[in-house]
Amino acid sequence: MSPVIVISIAVILVLAFVGFAYLFLKNSSPEADRARQIITGEKTSKKHDKVSLADKRRAEIAKKLRDDDEDGLKKKKKNTLRYRLQQTGFDISVQQFFIYSTVLCAVSTILAFLFKLSMILVILIAVISFFGVPRLVIGRLAARRQKKFLEEFADALEAMTRLLKSGMPVAEAIAMVAREYTGPIGEEMTRIYDSQRIGVPLHEAALEAAERMPLPEMKMFATGLAIQAQTGSSLSEILMNLADVIRARYKLARKVKALSSEAKASAGIIGALPLVVGGGMYFLKPEHVMVLVEEPMGKVMLAGAVVWMSFGILSMKLMINFKV
Repeated sequence: MSPVIVISIAVILVLAFVGFAYLFLKNSSPEADRARQIITGEKTSKKHDKVSLADKRRAEIAKKLRDDDEDGLKKKKKNTLRYRLQQTGFDISVQQFFIYSTVLCAVSTILAFLFKLSMILVILIAVISFFGVPRLVIGRLAARRQKKFLEEFADALEAMTRLLKSGMPVAEAIAMVAREYTGPIGEEMTRIYDSQRIGVPLHEAALEAAERMPLPEMKMFATGLAIQAQTGSSLSEILMNLADVIRARYKLARKVKALSSEAKASAGIIGALPLVVGGGMYFLKPEHVMVLVEEPMGKVMLAGAVVWMSFGILSMKLMINFKV
């Protein structure tokens, strides 16, 4: 065996030993033992063999919420399109969605044939109009509905908190908010109240609403209802803290939007510059621009420019698209 192979094997063994030793020391710390007890409820050492009742409750609630999240993810994987249609707020079934997509594809393909485009462009237009445009519209509608929901959610939580402090039950407070607020807030609270009336537990109805409105704030609201149902804690305090968190996140999001507005404007100008310059040259000297369309090498250069420009715009969007 050559010395190089022997040295390589020795280095790998040393690194593996160091890694296992580090993981063992890290996992054997008191903080790790405590976290493992809270999450799994297991007794890892004699020193921490007595776990408080509150920790046990938190562990049970965390396990239940984790199981609910896993079940929700499985349902979403099976019915992704159906959930996305529900997020738009419109009563559209999957069958209707495919019918509308087929009609749009047929109309776009007929128009492409009427304009005597090449077969490759006709196929691209047909594929985009069937698979791309309808899903893009669904995404935009869902994002607009979620934005409108988030703008009024903090006020709705504060109103619900005041009703709870005055002695009103949780279900009636939700019904009152559903009557007082319009738009996505009223719709989702009405669905939660109606589900509760037909026998669905309130926290499970809120989890279903969190699937239709996949926002962290809505999931926090459903988690608060689940904690209140399991432990009987003060829901008004939980909702008030959640309202403060939502307002802080919203304030930070507006600050980030203001700070990144200059970069977004620069990206828009850079992205529109080739189109503006190309359009101006076409009106001034059409023969200079038509070379890119008529000549084979010009088509290759034009395709390369479009591809690289698309990569540049996507890179700039990823750099300035901050998520709060």
